[in-house]
Amino acid sequence: MEQPSAAPLAGHPGARVEAKTEGRRRELLPFWLILPTVVVLLAIQVYPALYTAVLSVQERKPAGWEVVGLRNFQRLWNSASFSESVGHTLIFLVGFVGLTLILGFIVALLLNRKSSLSGVYITLLFIPWILADIIAGVIFRLMVLPDYGLFSGILQNPALFPPNGLSVLTADAPKPWFGSFPFPPSPAMVYLILAATWRALPFTTLLLLAALQTVSNEVIESSRIDGASTMQIVRYITVPLILPTMVVALFSLTLGGINGVGMIFSLTRGGPGTSTEVLSYLLYSIGWIRLDFGRAAALALMMAVVNLALIWGTLRITRVQQRSV
Repeated sequence: MEQPSAAPLAGHPGARVEAKTEGRRRELLPFWLILPTVVVLLAIQVYPALYTAVLSVQERKPAGWEVVGLRNFQRLWNSASFSESVGHTLIFLVGFVGLTLILGFIVALLLNRKSSLSGVYITLLFIPWILADIIAGVIFRLMVLPDYGLFSGILQNPALFPPNGLSVLTADAPKPWFGSFPFPPSPAMVYLILAATWRALPFTTLLLLAALQTVSNEVIESSRIDGASTMQIVRYITVPLILPTMVVALFSLTLGGINGVGMIFSLTRGGPGTSTEVLSYLLYSIGWIRLDFGRAAALALMMAVVNLALIWGTLRITRVQQRSV
């Protein structure tokens, strides 16, 4: 009867080969573990980005795709719709980001005060956050419909909005004050800013609330003993201490405002006319309504550069904040 072979000794060549093989397996184990994630990222991130870059220098012809170089970028840059959308985007970002930061800071200050109902308020604050942009846009659209909207009785009152009331979704924009720059904004743009602020307010409030809770109570109490008022404490102590978090919130809101299209699609659809056609909706319009994929890809790349700049700025601010802690 055959006896099983003994395991190779430590100094045996077979043992060294087996140990080396085992070492390679251990070295390659992290690679095999992250391989599915890498494949998914390549499929949904890298490949579409490369394909967009290739598509941006091509144009669809009857005979097929033709390489046109930078012509799509030139056509886009020289178009009136692009310059108008840039103006609309700037107005939307200033109104949306500024209003969200101010309201978020005020609500965070109120929630930072110890109260037995603080948990209830924070729970209610999450409601806008859990709604999708399209659903929130539909809700706000239903509120101002002329026939059966929640605010239709107020908006259609000639005494409040002479001479015939106000139809938010169809009212024309006022005459621009500064040449062709679309300011003052249309009622639809103002309403869009309010809706987007309501949607983004929970995230900003919770971010600032977390920063406020890191401010030392001893510092605030010492300043009060020295005679500082509440406004002076907020201005000279609270705001400087949470300024890095406010800057991160600023970049995050700007990034979301540039790329968000769901609420615009369901609330105003870029109208009336083009008064709420921001860059993200212009991208959708060029690509999926006009089917001009070359120019849409060029616009997507231009917006990607802006997004990368904002992400880089956010990372820089975050690193500075980590070093200062």
